[in-house]
Amino acid sequence: MGMPVISSSNTTRSQAITDIIQSVALEEAALSHILNAEGEKIQKMVAMADATPEILLQTNKSVESMVGAVTRLEMILQSKLSAFEGCLCEGTVAP
Repeated sequence: MGMPVISSSNTTRSQAITDIIQSVALEEAALSHILNAEGEKIQKMVAMADATPEILLQTNKSVESMVGAVTRLEMILQSKLSAFEGCLCEGTVAP
């Protein structure tokens, strides 16, 4: 496998920043869906008639692990956005 070829594009700085912000927004939406699914998982496990304390604790541990992973990803997304803090001026991107 050879080295990838990276060629320049005609994308403006403003468009590049907008694209990154949009990608962060999409990632945030995906993370919210993951957290919602984890909440539903807990609700289904608690509603099970034959759920033992061990099963509930296992489920809780699984959900806790996923929430930790989502938290770490949130911090990464926050750092992506903070890199552009000084670039945004009243809805437009500074030159």
